[in-house]
Amino acid sequence: MQDKFQTMSDQIMGRIKDMSSPTDHLEKNIVDRTTQAGVEELEDKNRTPTTLKS
Repeated sequence: MQDKFQTMSDQIMGRIKDMSSPTDHLEKNIVDRTTQAGVEELEDKNRTPTTLKS
């Protein structure tokens, strides 16, 4: 009984680990995109429209 429980537990933990890798990758991509968008937004705010330049 204990061996069967351990085998099932190992299988569940393996599946959780397999699922976490794509989630970690997705989270990193979201952070990268958010950071990139924030930088671009800041750059846009600091720009002077060409019609107002002297």
